[in-house]
Amino acid sequence: QVQLVESGGGTVDTGGSLRLSCEASGSIFTINVMAWYRQAPGKQRELIATITNGNYTHYRDSVKGRFTISKKNGWGTLYLQMNSLAPEDTAIYYCNAKALLVSAEYWGQGTQVTVST
Repeated sequence: QVQLVESGGGTVDTGGSLRLSCEASGSIFTINVMAWYRQAPGKQRELIATITNGNYTHYRDSVKGRFTISKKNGWGTLYLQMNSLAPEDTAIYYCNAKALLVSAEYWGQGTQVTVST
């Protein structure tokens, strides 16, 4: 089992920045890929950034050049640096981990990000 706890959400003005963190614990050695998702009110949850064991990263087009995913201490901590925030970035942001060999997927509880106009 893997436990994920997000932090760093809050309210920021348009154009501002936030850094989200996700602390992973438990059987983190089983993780292959971690990601950040977000879900805005009335919309489906969407994938915004992923990072692999080899530090390969991939981003949703709408956040490319503004958001950066990174990790520290192996899979101990996952980050999402968000710059040039816009009102359409307002959502609950979720940390996700996939352990492919054991066919398991884990989610954090989410952290709210609100970008005001």
